[in-house]
Amino acid sequence: MDKQERLNALDVAITSEMRERTFYLKCAERTRNPLGREMFEQIADDELEHYKRLKELQDKQRVDEGLPDTVPLKVRDTNLKSILKDVIDSIDKVPQIDDDELKAIRKAMAFEAQGAAYYAKLRDAVTDPKEKAFFGLLANMEHEHYLVLKETEAYLSNPDLWFQKR
Repeated sequence: MDKQERLNALDVAITSEMRERTFYLKCAERTRNPLGREMFEQIADDELEHYKRLKELQDKQRVDEGLPDTVPLKVRDTNLKSILKDVIDSIDKVPQIDDDELKAIRKAMAFEAQGAAYYAKLRDAVTDPKEKAFFGLLANMEHEHYLVLKETEAYLSNPDLWFQKR
């Protein structure tokens, strides 16, 4: 992957992260469901973190030919799994959810699956080990978001079945 291809890929990733953040914040505002609200807010925060790291990398790449040592190629870990567990453990009854909220969760799952695939593709296209590790980390985090969203969808769609499986 040459410098221009890398910059173009970063542009796509940066735009996607901010578009998804906006989507998640709107979902968080709209939902009455405490699990959905916390989950959407956390994912929105994670997407902002991804955006910041990608932007740092992009800014450095515009100036330098190679990957700079000064860009922190780490991203803060998500705590989505603990949010899901804490909220479910603390509620007395399954919160009401409407079809629009389920549609939002399913749309979010599609975003996250696409993001994971995109970052995996970038990981496989670069040769620098630090870049590979960075894009691999982002791919894994997007996949984790997808898994938590899938778990949330299962819980909210059929709580009895969800608890049986758990």
